[in-house]
Amino acid sequence: MSQPSPEAPAPAKPKVILGVGGGIAAYKACELLRRFTESGHDVRVIPTAAALRFVGAPTWEALSGHPVSAEVWDSVHEVPHVRLGQEADLVVVAPATADLLAKAAHGQADDLLTSTLLTARCPVVFAPAMHTEMWDHPATRDNVATLRRRGALVLDPAVGRLTGKDTGPGRLPEPAALFDAAEAVLRRGGPIPEDLAGLRVVVSAGGTREPLDPVRYLGNRSSGLQGYALAAAAAARGAEVTLVSANVALPDPAGAKVVRVGTALELREAVRAAAADAQVVVMSAAVADFRPAEYAPAKIKKSDDSSAPVVTLVQNPHVLKELGRERLAPGQTVVGFAAETGDAEHGFLELGRRKVAAYGVDLLVVNEVGADKVFGSPVTEAVIIGADGTETAVPLGAKRALADALWDRVTLLRRGTGQ
Repeated sequence: MSQPSPEAPAPAKPKVILGVGGGIAAYKACELLRRFTESGHDVRVIPTAAALRFVGAPTWEALSGHPVSAEVWDSVHEVPHVRLGQEADLVVVAPATADLLAKAAHGQADDLLTSTLLTARCPVVFAPAMHTEMWDHPATRDNVATLRRRGALVLDPAVGRLTGKDTGPGRLPEPAALFDAAEAVLRRGGPIPEDLAGLRVVVSAGGTREPLDPVRYLGNRSSGLQGYALAAAAAARGAEVTLVSANVALPDPAGAKVVRVGTALELREAVRAAAADAQVVVMSAAVADFRPAEYAPAKIKKSDDSSAPVVTLVQNPHVLKELGRERLAPGQTVVGFAAETGDAEHGFLELGRRKVAAYGVDLLVVNEVGADKVFGSPVTEAVIIGADGTETAVPLGAKRALADALWDRVTLLRRGTGQ
Protein backbone atom coordinates (compact mmCIF):
# COMPACT_ATOMS: atom_id res chain seq x y z
CA MET A 1 0.00 0.00 0.00
CA SER A 2 1.54 3.30 -1.10
CA GLN A 3 2.15 5.96 1.45
CA PRO A 4 0.69 9.43 0.84
CA SER A 5 3.31 11.90 -0.29
CA PRO A 6 4.20 14.50 2.30
CA GLU A 7 2.69 17.90 1.76
CA ALA A 8 4.99 20.59 0.43
CA PRO A 9 5.97 23.08 3.13
CA ALA A 10 4.12 26.37 3.01
CA PRO A 11 6.18 29.22 1.60
CA ALA A 12 7.80 31.35 4.26
CA LYS A 13 6.10 34.60 5.04
CA PRO A 14 8.14 37.72 4.27
CA LYS A 15 9.57 39.03 7.53
CA VAL A 16 8.93 42.73 8.02
CA ILE A 17 10.14 44.99 10.80
CA LEU A 18 7.78 47.91 11.39
CA GLY A 19 9.62 50.61 13.30
CA VAL A 20 7.41 53.27 14.85
CA GLY A 21 8.76 56.67 15.83
CA GLY A 22 7.41 58.94 18.54
CA GLY A 23 5.07 61.19 16.59
CA ILE A 24 1.33 61.76 16.59
CA ALA A 25 1.16 59.91 13.24
CA ALA A 26 2.03 56.67 15.08
CA TYR A 27 -1.69 55.84 15.08
CA LYS A 28 -1.57 55.49 11.28
CA ALA A 29 1.02 52.74 11.64
CA CYS A 30 -1.72 50.54 13.11
CA GLU A 31 -3.48 50.54 9.74
CA LEU A 32 -0.18 49.90 7.95
CA LEU A 33 0.46 46.94 10.27
CA ARG A 34 -3.00 45.54 9.53
CA ARG A 35 -2.34 45.72 5.78
CA PHE A 36 0.91 43.82 6.20
CA THR A 37 -0.52 41.06 8.38
CA GLU A 38 -3.66 40.58 6.30
CA SER A 39 -1.56 40.20 3.15
CA GLY A 40 0.50 37.39 4.63
CA HIS A 41 3.54 39.12 6.12
CA ASP A 42 5.15 38.21 9.43
CA VAL A 43 5.54 41.57 11.16
CA ARG A 44 7.49 42.49 14.26
CA VAL A 45 6.76 45.96 15.60
CA ILE A 46 9.61 47.86 17.22
CA PRO A 47 8.42 51.17 18.66
CA THR A 48 10.56 53.78 20.30
CA ALA A 49 9.87 54.62 23.92
CA ALA A 50 8.27 57.87 22.73
CA ALA A 51 6.03 55.97 20.29
CA LEU A 52 4.62 53.94 23.18
CA ARG A 53 3.30 57.19 24.67
CA PHE A 54 1.05 57.50 21.60
CA VAL A 55 0.12 53.83 20.99
CA GLY A 56 0.65 51.23 23.73
CA ALA A 57 2.40 47.89 23.44
CA PRO A 58 -0.84 45.84 23.85
CA THR A 59 -2.17 47.34 20.61
CA TRP A 60 0.95 46.41 18.65
CA GLU A 61 1.02 42.93 20.18
CA ALA A 62 -2.63 42.26 19.40
CA LEU A 63 -2.28 43.39 15.79
CA SER A 64 1.04 41.68 15.07
CA GLY A 65 0.78 38.52 17.19
CA HIS A 66 4.29 39.13 18.55
CA PRO A 67 5.63 40.57 21.80
CA VAL A 68 6.66 44.20 21.62
CA SER A 69 9.48 46.04 23.32
CA ALA A 70 11.50 49.19 22.79
CA GLU A 71 14.42 48.00 24.92
CA VAL A 72 17.49 45.91 24.10
CA TRP A 73 17.36 44.51 27.66
CA ASP A 74 14.20 42.44 27.12
CA SER A 75 14.72 38.78 26.08
CA VAL A 76 18.48 39.35 26.11
CA HIS A 77 19.18 35.63 25.58
CA GLU A 78 17.68 35.95 22.08
CA VAL A 79 19.95 38.92 21.24
CA PRO A 80 17.02 40.75 19.58
CA HIS A 81 18.99 43.86 18.61
CA VAL A 82 21.06 41.70 16.24
CA ARG A 83 18.75 38.83 15.33
CA LEU A 84 15.75 40.89 14.24
CA GLY A 85 17.72 42.93 11.74
CA GLN A 86 19.61 39.93 10.40
CA GLU A 87 16.44 37.94 9.71
CA ALA A 88 14.29 40.72 8.23
CA ASP A 89 13.36 40.92 4.55
CA LEU A 90 12.31 44.55 4.89
CA VAL A 91 12.39 47.31 7.50
CA VAL A 92 9.78 50.07 7.33
CA VAL A 93 9.98 53.03 9.72
CA ALA A 94 6.69 54.94 9.92
CA PRO A 95 6.52 57.55 11.19
CA ALA A 96 10.19 58.45 10.98
CA THR A 97 10.61 61.52 13.17
CA ALA A 98 13.38 64.09 12.79
CA ASP A 99 15.06 62.63 15.87
CA LEU A 100 14.89 59.08 14.47
CA LEU A 101 16.26 60.14 11.07
CA ALA A 102 19.15 61.89 12.81
CA LYS A 103 19.99 58.82 14.90
CA ALA A 104 19.81 56.52 11.85
CA ALA A 105 21.99 58.84 9.77
CA HIS A 106 24.66 59.04 12.49
CA GLY A 107 24.60 55.37 13.44
CA GLN A 108 23.36 55.84 16.98
CA ALA A 109 22.04 52.71 18.68
CA ASP A 110 20.47 53.62 22.00
CA ASP A 111 17.34 51.47 21.77
CA LEU A 112 16.05 48.35 20.02
CA LEU A 113 14.91 50.11 16.83
CA THR A 114 18.11 52.06 16.16
CA SER A 115 20.18 48.96 16.97
CA THR A 116 18.10 46.93 14.54
CA LEU A 117 18.64 49.53 11.82
CA LEU A 118 22.40 49.05 12.19
CA THR A 119 22.20 45.26 11.85
CA ALA A 120 19.66 45.13 9.01
CA ARG A 121 21.11 44.14 5.65
CA CYS A 122 17.74 44.19 3.90
CA PRO A 123 16.06 47.17 2.21
CA VAL A 124 15.02 49.95 4.60
CA VAL A 125 12.15 52.37 3.94
CA PHE A 126 11.72 55.56 5.97
CA ALA A 127 8.41 57.47 5.93
CA PRO A 128 9.14 60.85 7.55
CA ALA A 129 6.48 62.76 9.47
CA MET A 130 7.10 66.03 11.33
CA HIS A 131 6.28 69.72 11.25
CA THR A 132 7.23 71.57 8.10
CA GLU A 133 9.93 73.63 9.81
CA MET A 134 11.62 70.45 11.04
CA TRP A 135 11.42 68.81 7.60
CA ASP A 136 12.87 71.91 5.91
CA HIS A 137 15.71 72.34 8.42
CA PRO A 138 19.16 71.86 6.84
CA ALA A 139 20.07 69.27 9.49
CA THR A 140 17.11 67.09 8.53
CA ARG A 141 17.82 67.56 4.83
CA ASP A 142 21.43 66.47 5.36
CA ASN A 143 20.33 63.42 7.33
CA VAL A 144 17.88 62.42 4.61
CA ALA A 145 20.55 62.85 1.94
CA THR A 146 22.94 60.69 3.96
CA LEU A 147 20.40 57.89 4.34
CA ARG A 148 19.52 57.98 0.65
CA ARG A 149 23.18 57.91 -0.32
CA ARG A 150 23.58 54.75 1.73
CA GLY A 151 20.75 53.06 -0.16
CA ALA A 152 17.74 53.64 2.09
CA LEU A 153 14.45 54.65 0.51
CA VAL A 154 13.38 57.88 2.24
CA LEU A 155 9.97 58.96 1.01
CA ASP A 156 9.03 62.61 0.90
CA PRO A 157 6.22 63.41 3.34
CA ALA A 158 2.77 64.32 2.13
CA VAL A 159 1.45 67.88 2.13
CA GLY A 160 -1.58 68.53 4.30
CA ARG A 161 -2.97 69.14 7.76
CA LEU A 162 -0.45 68.60 10.55
CA THR A 163 -0.86 68.73 14.32
CA GLY A 164 -3.01 71.65 15.42
CA LYS A 165 -3.73 74.28 12.77
CA ASP A 166 -0.49 73.81 10.82
CA THR A 167 -0.58 72.79 7.17
CA GLY A 168 2.30 71.96 4.85
CA PRO A 169 4.79 69.24 3.92
CA GLY A 170 5.42 66.88 6.81
CA ARG A 171 2.29 64.74 6.94
CA LEU A 172 2.73 60.96 6.98
CA PRO A 173 1.44 59.47 3.70
CA GLU A 174 -1.69 57.36 3.99
CA PRO A 175 -1.14 53.72 5.04
CA ALA A 176 -2.36 52.40 1.67
CA ALA A 177 0.30 54.42 -0.15
CA LEU A 178 3.00 53.35 2.31
CA PHE A 179 2.01 49.71 1.91
CA ASP A 180 2.22 49.99 -1.89
CA ALA A 181 5.72 51.48 -1.64
CA ALA A 182 6.86 48.73 0.72
CA GLU A 183 5.37 46.00 -1.46
CA ALA A 184 7.21 47.40 -4.47
CA VAL A 185 10.50 46.97 -2.60
CA LEU A 186 9.65 43.38 -1.66
CA ARG A 187 8.58 42.53 -5.22
CA ARG A 188 11.97 43.57 -6.55
CA GLY A 189 13.70 41.42 -3.96
CA GLY A 190 16.00 44.25 -2.99
CA PRO A 191 16.32 48.01 -2.88
CA ILE A 192 14.45 49.94 -5.51
CA PRO A 193 17.02 51.51 -7.83
CA GLU A 194 17.04 55.28 -7.46
CA ASP A 195 17.71 55.64 -11.18
CA LEU A 196 15.37 58.63 -11.34
CA ALA A 197 17.16 60.51 -8.57
CA GLY A 198 17.64 64.18 -9.41
CA LEU A 199 14.89 64.19 -12.03
CA ARG A 200 11.81 66.38 -11.78
CA VAL A 201 8.87 64.38 -13.09
CA VAL A 202 5.32 65.45 -13.93
CA VAL A 203 2.55 62.84 -14.17
CA SER A 204 -1.08 63.52 -15.01
CA ALA A 205 -3.78 61.11 -13.87
CA GLY A 206 -7.53 60.61 -13.85
CA GLY A 207 -10.18 61.99 -16.17
CA THR A 208 -11.22 65.58 -16.76
CA ARG A 209 -14.83 66.70 -16.41
CA GLU A 210 -16.37 69.45 -18.53
CA PRO A 211 -19.34 71.07 -16.73
CA LEU A 212 -22.61 71.50 -18.57
CA ASP A 213 -24.51 72.99 -15.65
CA PRO A 214 -24.00 72.98 -11.85
CA VAL A 215 -24.83 69.26 -11.57
CA ARG A 216 -23.94 67.72 -14.94
CA TYR A 217 -20.70 67.27 -16.84
CA LEU A 218 -19.14 65.47 -19.77
CA GLY A 219 -16.50 63.02 -18.55
CA ASN A 220 -14.95 59.60 -18.92
CA ARG A 221 -14.44 56.48 -16.83
CA SER A 222 -10.75 56.89 -16.01
CA SER A 223 -10.04 55.88 -12.39
CA GLY A 224 -6.55 57.37 -12.14
CA LEU A 225 -5.08 54.05 -10.95
CA GLN A 226 -2.40 53.96 -13.65
CA GLY A 227 -1.30 57.55 -13.16
CA TYR A 228 -1.08 57.11 -9.40
CA ALA A 229 0.96 53.93 -9.89
CA LEU A 230 3.31 55.87 -12.17
CA ALA A 231 3.72 58.66 -9.63
CA ALA A 232 4.33 56.25 -6.74
CA ALA A 233 6.89 54.26 -8.72
CA ALA A 234 8.76 57.40 -9.80
CA ALA A 235 8.89 58.75 -6.24
CA ALA A 236 10.16 55.41 -4.96
CA ARG A 237 12.91 55.50 -7.59
CA GLY A 238 14.13 58.87 -6.37
CA ALA A 239 12.32 61.38 -8.59
CA GLU A 240 10.80 64.65 -7.44
CA VAL A 241 7.21 64.05 -8.55
CA THR A 242 4.36 66.43 -9.24
CA LEU A 243 1.09 64.59 -9.82
CA VAL A 244 -1.66 66.54 -11.60
CA SER A 245 -4.79 64.70 -10.51
CA ALA A 246 -8.12 65.11 -12.29
CA ASN A 247 -11.10 63.90 -10.25
CA VAL A 248 -9.43 60.90 -8.59
CA ALA A 249 -10.64 59.35 -5.33
CA LEU A 250 -7.39 57.64 -4.29
CA PRO A 251 -4.92 58.30 -1.44
CA ASP A 252 -2.02 60.53 -2.46
CA PRO A 253 0.99 58.46 -3.57
CA ALA A 254 3.79 58.47 -1.03
CA GLY A 255 6.41 61.04 -1.90
CA ALA A 256 4.47 62.94 -4.58
CA LYS A 257 3.21 66.52 -4.63
CA VAL A 258 -0.42 66.45 -5.75
CA VAL A 259 -2.11 69.26 -7.71
CA ARG A 260 -5.85 68.76 -8.11
CA VAL A 261 -7.73 69.92 -11.20
CA GLY A 262 -11.16 69.39 -12.71
CA THR A 263 -11.37 70.40 -16.36
CA ALA A 264 -9.12 69.97 -19.39
CA LEU A 265 -8.18 73.65 -19.34
CA GLU A 266 -7.26 73.45 -15.65
CA LEU A 267 -5.18 70.36 -16.30
CA ARG A 268 -3.41 72.03 -19.22
CA GLU A 269 -2.48 75.02 -17.07
CA ALA A 270 -1.24 72.89 -14.17
CA VAL A 271 0.77 70.50 -16.34
CA ARG A 272 2.43 73.28 -18.32
CA ALA A 273 3.36 75.13 -15.13
CA ALA A 274 4.91 72.02 -13.57
CA ALA A 275 6.58 70.94 -16.84
CA ALA A 276 8.43 74.24 -17.28
CA ASP A 277 11.41 72.87 -15.33
CA ALA A 278 10.76 69.11 -15.49
CA GLN A 279 12.95 66.54 -17.22
CA VAL A 280 10.12 64.05 -17.78
CA VAL A 281 6.41 64.55 -18.43
CA VAL A 282 4.01 61.59 -18.53
CA MET A 283 0.48 62.31 -19.71
CA SER A 284 -1.59 59.37 -18.50
CA ALA A 285 -4.75 61.37 -17.75
CA ALA A 286 -7.79 60.91 -19.97
CA VAL A 287 -8.30 64.49 -21.16
CA ALA A 288 -11.70 65.37 -22.64
CA ASP A 289 -11.49 66.15 -26.36
CA PHE A 290 -14.50 68.47 -26.21
CA ARG A 291 -16.32 70.75 -23.78
CA PRO A 292 -19.73 72.41 -23.91
CA ALA A 293 -19.60 75.74 -25.72
CA GLU A 294 -21.81 77.28 -23.05
CA TYR A 295 -22.19 76.66 -19.34
CA ALA A 296 -25.69 76.93 -17.90
CA PRO A 297 -25.50 78.73 -14.51
CA ALA A 298 -28.66 76.93 -13.34
CA LYS A 299 -29.64 73.29 -13.68
CA ILE A 300 -31.13 72.59 -17.09
CA LYS A 301 -34.75 71.54 -16.56
CA LYS A 302 -36.82 69.06 -18.49
CA SER A 303 -39.34 70.68 -20.81
CA ASP A 304 -43.03 69.83 -20.82
CA ASP A 305 -42.92 68.72 -24.45
CA SER A 306 -40.15 66.17 -23.67
CA SER A 307 -37.75 67.80 -26.10
CA ALA A 308 -34.06 67.55 -25.20
CA PRO A 309 -31.70 70.53 -25.25
CA VAL A 310 -29.07 70.69 -27.97
CA VAL A 311 -25.52 70.83 -26.60
CA THR A 312 -22.92 72.50 -28.80
CA LEU A 313 -19.36 71.33 -28.21
CA VAL A 314 -16.03 73.03 -28.82
CA GLN A 315 -12.66 71.33 -29.02
CA ASN A 316 -10.25 71.37 -26.09
CA PRO A 317 -6.53 71.98 -26.60
CA HIS A 318 -4.52 68.83 -27.31
CA VAL A 319 -2.25 68.97 -24.27
CA LEU A 320 -0.05 66.00 -25.18
CA LYS A 321 0.57 67.24 -28.72
CA GLU A 322 1.52 70.67 -27.37
CA LEU A 323 4.01 69.13 -24.95
CA GLY A 324 5.49 66.83 -27.58
CA ARG A 325 6.04 69.61 -30.08
CA GLU A 326 7.03 72.48 -27.79
CA ARG A 327 9.27 70.76 -25.19
CA LEU A 328 8.90 73.25 -22.37
CA ALA A 329 12.34 72.43 -20.90
CA PRO A 330 15.64 71.53 -22.62
CA GLY A 331 16.18 67.79 -23.08
CA GLN A 332 12.69 67.00 -21.83
CA THR A 333 11.29 63.49 -22.31
CA VAL A 334 7.58 63.39 -23.13
CA VAL A 335 5.50 60.24 -22.71
CA GLY A 336 1.89 59.85 -23.75
CA PHE A 337 -0.88 57.33 -23.27
CA ALA A 338 -3.31 56.33 -26.01
CA ALA A 339 -6.41 54.40 -25.05
CA GLU A 340 -7.65 52.83 -28.29
CA THR A 341 -10.64 50.75 -29.32
CA GLY A 342 -9.69 50.15 -32.95
CA ASP A 343 -12.19 50.53 -35.78
CA ALA A 344 -13.55 48.62 -38.74
CA GLU A 345 -10.33 49.06 -40.72
CA HIS A 346 -7.52 49.29 -38.17
CA GLY A 347 -6.48 47.54 -34.99
CA PHE A 348 -5.86 49.51 -31.81
CA LEU A 349 -2.09 49.09 -32.05
CA GLU A 350 -1.88 50.38 -35.61
CA LEU A 351 -3.83 53.47 -34.61
CA GLY A 352 -1.44 53.94 -31.71
CA ARG A 353 1.62 53.75 -33.97
CA ARG A 354 0.26 56.60 -36.06
CA LYS A 355 -0.03 58.81 -33.02
CA VAL A 356 3.64 58.59 -32.03
CA ALA A 357 4.81 60.82 -34.89
CA ALA A 358 1.63 62.89 -34.92
CA TYR A 359 2.07 63.83 -31.24
CA GLY A 360 5.86 64.22 -31.36
CA VAL A 361 6.36 62.15 -28.20
CA ASP A 362 9.35 60.02 -27.22
CA LEU A 363 7.25 57.12 -25.94
CA LEU A 364 3.58 56.23 -26.30
CA VAL A 365 1.84 53.66 -24.13
CA VAL A 366 -0.98 52.09 -26.14
CA ASN A 367 -3.65 49.96 -24.57
CA GLU A 368 -6.98 48.66 -25.74
CA VAL A 369 -9.97 49.94 -23.82
CA GLY A 370 -13.59 48.99 -23.62
CA ALA A 371 -16.44 48.38 -21.23
CA ASP A 372 -14.50 45.64 -19.42
CA LYS A 373 -10.91 46.67 -20.16
CA VAL A 374 -8.46 48.91 -18.30
CA PHE A 375 -10.75 51.60 -16.85
CA GLY A 376 -11.11 51.01 -13.13
CA SER A 377 -9.35 47.64 -13.27
CA PRO A 378 -6.26 47.00 -11.10
CA VAL A 379 -4.64 45.13 -14.02
CA THR A 380 -3.76 46.14 -17.55
CA GLU A 381 -1.65 45.22 -20.56
CA ALA A 382 -0.06 47.57 -23.05
CA VAL A 383 2.60 48.14 -25.69
CA ILE A 384 5.18 50.90 -25.20
CA ILE A 385 6.08 52.35 -28.60
CA GLY A 386 9.21 54.44 -29.04
CA ALA A 387 9.69 57.25 -31.55
CA ASP A 388 12.42 55.08 -33.09
CA GLY A 389 9.89 52.34 -33.81
CA THR A 390 10.86 50.02 -30.96
CA GLU A 391 8.00 48.28 -29.18
CA THR A 392 7.92 46.78 -25.68
CA ALA A 393 4.96 44.56 -24.84
CA VAL A 394 3.89 44.59 -21.21
CA PRO A 395 1.78 41.50 -20.44
CA LEU A 396 -1.39 41.53 -18.39
CA GLY A 397 -0.54 42.35 -14.80
CA ALA A 398 -0.79 44.95 -12.07
CA LYS A 399 -0.70 48.57 -13.14
CA ARG A 400 2.36 49.04 -10.92
CA ALA A 401 4.16 46.53 -13.18
CA LEU A 402 3.38 48.69 -16.22
CA ALA A 403 4.57 51.73 -14.29
CA ASP A 404 7.93 50.09 -13.54
CA ALA A 405 8.27 48.91 -17.15
CA LEU A 406 7.63 52.43 -18.41
CA TRP A 407 10.17 54.01 -16.04
CA ASP A 408 12.67 51.37 -17.13
CA ARG A 409 12.16 52.52 -20.75
CA VAL A 410 12.41 56.18 -19.77
CA THR A 411 15.67 55.51 -17.92
CA LEU A 412 17.18 53.67 -20.87
CA LEU A 413 16.03 56.37 -23.27
CA ARG A 414 17.59 59.14 -21.22
CA ARG A 415 20.83 57.19 -20.96
CA GLY A 416 20.93 57.15 -24.76
CA THR A 417 20.61 53.41 -25.25
CA GLY A 418 17.15 53.67 -26.80
CA GLN A 419 16.03 50.19 -25.77
